[in-house]
Amino acid sequence: MDTTDVTRAITAATSVAASLGLPARHATVLHNSNKLALRLMPCDVFARVAFVGQEVAQFEVDLARRLAEVGGPVCPLEPRVEPRVYTHDGFAVTLWTYHGPATPHLSPADYAKALQRLHDGMRRADVPSPRFTDRITEAQEIVADPAGSPELADADRAFLSGRLATLRRAIDHRGAVEQLLHGEPHPGNVLSTENGPLFIDFETCCRGPVEFDLAHVPEAVSEQYPGMDQGLLDDCRQLVIAMVAAWRWERGDQFPNGRRFGEVLLRLLREGPPWPTLDTVIERLDDT
Repeated sequence: MDTTDVTRAITAATSVAASLGLPARHATVLHNSNKLALRLMPCDVFARVAFVGQEVAQFEVDLARRLAEVGGPVCPLEPRVEPRVYTHDGFAVTLWTYHGPATPHLSPADYAKALQRLHDGMRRADVPSPRFTDRITEAQEIVADPAGSPELADADRAFLSGRLATLRRAIDHRGAVEQLLHGEPHPGNVLSTENGPLFIDFETCCRGPVEFDLAHVPEAVSEQYPGMDQGLLDDCRQLVIAMVAAWRWERGDQFPNGRRFGEVLLRLLREGPPWPTLDTVIERLDDT
């Protein structure tokens, strides 16, 4: 969100909290992307704020409640208010229990165990959700539309379109078992708390092979996950690189250094394997 929208979103979140009897005189921005993550004080509540119609907040609330019932490692909803989506000034606001960091780093083994527990819980929750290929379709539509990605060169457009289509066919051809997934269980969506690792942000939930989720985590984490198919994981890592590359070229993309990120991802796709994880790519960008 831009600065004006952030200010409005903070006002919406604090207003909603105050109307529910939760004192919220201050807000700290924890993360800003298409959604805003806030810590409200002194009530100490974790608020997620998005534009109405550009979120799936009710799905997130319902899924989090269901996963909590089956013991999934998820950030719980704020227990002092009704667990639902609140709206104010065009924003959808959901309220969650705030968890401060318990340790500076989460070990790969603990991360992998938590993700396995999450997948186990998702198999039991098993709510209706889109298939992971819908994400591929979104990326393909961006690449296919010059008006939607005007800075993408024609040669890169043709290359990325072909790679997305090829990977879609290759993963489908493997015929792997599919289940409900987080969709983006990268380190930014995992909290290291006194109660262990807890996952947040279920907006991207989808059905697919667990290797699609594993393609979003650091390599040291996927190595600790039992029973994964390395060949399928390699395809999924390449797919994630291709999809994220497409999103970085979308008109209006607000990802920091997004165009440079998109250029790096296209180069990696052309260079070929081994396919790096996104956290590795981001670290390399930060070091340059």
